Amino acid sequence: MGDTINLSDPETYRDGPPHEAFAEWRQTSPVLWQDIEGEPGYWAVLRHADCVEVARNSDRFSASEGGVVIEDLDDESLARMRDMLLAMDPPRHTDYRKPLSPRFKARVIAGLEDRIRDICRGIFATAKEQRDVEFVQDVTSSLPAQVIGELMGLPEEDWGMIHELAERNTRAQDPDFFDEDGPDHSGSVEMGMYAYHFAMERRSQPPRDDLTTLILESDFGGKQMTDADFASFFIQLVTAGNDTTKGMLSASIVALVEHPDQLAALRANPAGIADAVEEILRFENPLHYFRRTATVDTELGGQAIAKGDKVAMLYTSANRDEAVYTNSQQFDISRNPNPHLSFGIATHFCLGVHLARLEGRVFLEEMLNTFSGLELTGEPVRTRSNLNNSYKTVPARLTV
Repeated sequence: MGDTINLSDPETYRDGPPHEAFAEWRQTSPVLWQDIEGEPGYWAVLRHADCVEVARNSDRFSASEGGVVIEDLDDESLARMRDMLLAMDPPRHTDYRKPLSPRFKARVIAGLEDRIRDICRGIFATAKEQRDVEFVQDVTSSLPAQVIGELMGLPEEDWGMIHELAERNTRAQDPDFFDEDGPDHSGSVEMGMYAYHFAMERRSQPPRDDLTTLILESDFGGKQMTDADFASFFIQLVTAGNDTTKGMLSASIVALVEHPDQLAALRANPAGIADAVEEILRFENPLHYFRRTATVDTELGGQAIAKGDKVAMLYTSANRDEAVYTNSQQFDISRNPNPHLSFGIATHFCLGVHLARLEGRVFLEEMLNTFSGLELTGEPVRTRSNLNNSYKTVPARLTV
């Protein structure tokens, strides 16, 4: 089976992840070599415990050395990625994360609930008038775009443009979004230029109570961010905040409609929505993997790993590891505990975890409160990507 399925090929995921193959490999080849056309391949890490080991040992497995995607980047692109929090190793990662952490604590994020609920109610009021919707763009896209825009203090008239750039950043492997010149990789550059000029403008204005002021005024390892530093940081925060949340919310309606018993159970027990959000994240994790690079000759899951080898933590496999989850292939909204890896673990545990959970919970509460009927009116279509595990279209009917 390993000879016929190539996990580096975005086409592999067009019809959904190869879960049957993952289940077989977890038993036979849990650290599996995969080729990449035209460059060195990588080790796909398929078991939960091995992914945790990689994440917890940044001294052996570096996020910064080669970046976090399996494809090798040119020097300029890698330099930009290394200025993103997700591709920093300790101690630099700690220096950059520490000043921001208080703004993302659970009790602070909880203060956003009323505003997030208002946004969701506005979204669903519009959807109620439409009834037939394309769930990804008509419904889920608006929430993270508005929340990130408000957190960062971005001008409201720029929210749509920033959201469009964020989507371009995550669709570079999907030919449905190519033009005649091929993949469009300009989203990150345009977003970085926007952020650079935005930082310059904000430095000339009085401080505000938002995330931009916090970032621009904080001390990161003995120095403040330059405007270029802010631009790299901005790309990660905005792209991740938009795409992963949108992916989670889009997956929620697909998973619930395709498992009507679970949807009925959730309607009968709305108190279980928080657990349902965690199961959606486990079952349809927004990202397939993140890469690390071995800094020393080492061993993982019984497999020798050479210094310089690429190593990818396959969350899509680890989240269904039979050694961790009973009936791991089943969608079960009552699953608890649920130690999924969709937010990462250890040093790089997602900074926005409480915000994502709050958005997911409130979104589901308001959707179920507003609509008595949820159905798909066509086949959901996934984004063609070996990194982003998301839907690009979900045709649906929402009835009151």
